[in-house]
Amino acid sequence: MEAKSRPDDLVTAADKGSEEIILKMLNRHFPDHGILAEESGKLGDQTSKYTWAIDPIDGTTNFAHNYPLFAVSIGLLIDGIPQVGVVYNPALDQLFRAARGLGATCNRVPMQVSKTQELSRSMLVTGFAYDRRETKDNNYAEFCHLTHLTQGVRRSGSASVDLASVACGSLDGYWERGLSPWDVAAGIIILEEAGGKITAYDRSPLVLSSGRILATNGLIHDQLSEALLTTPPLSSWDQ
Repeated sequence: MEAKSRPDDLVTAADKGSEEIILKMLNRHFPDHGILAEESGKLGDQTSKYTWAIDPIDGTTNFAHNYPLFAVSIGLLIDGIPQVGVVYNPALDQLFRAARGLGATCNRVPMQVSKTQELSRSMLVTGFAYDRRETKDNNYAEFCHLTHLTQGVRRSGSASVDLASVACGSLDGYWERGLSPWDVAAGIIILEEAGGKITAYDRSPLVLSSGRILATNGLIHDQLSEALLTTPPLSSWDQ
């Protein structure tokens, strides 16, 4: 195990080994497609309408500590839009899959988002970017604010697991910043096919390159968006 640019941004031999296996398979079956992989970066034909977004282990810190919330995440973008997604958590043996128009499943069982309609009755999940120590745009204020407004906010440490958890109805909503396309490409289509809604914080269409995402069961979407947009800064909380 080694650190990347920061001590808490880890990469393991398993990350590299997992990505190597995935790349071999994709290159064998789809040699003309583009690839965006966490460890290897941009590969293949970057002008292709097809791009595979790969996170070989989403939640490496969890994996390194034997905490069972991590996953292999593979998403296919067509003209920049997620169309196929697979998220596999080997620790819990959960395989989430979806394709545009074909629904979403967990271990081949169809799944749907929750029916929670009120933010005050919801349970959410979020995460923190690796540069949270260096930037004021670190999600701490939102985490505290939403903890007060809901029945709870969790932090799993894996964006793909978070999106899959909202898709299967275990959680009602998710937001995060500082993300890369490989973190969320697969989870986006899985959640959408399970009946969820995904946008930017302000409910405008999601831009993958922005690094920010708001994802819910659809029923609390506007409420969660409003809460994020009106979160007071941490500096005001002790006044």
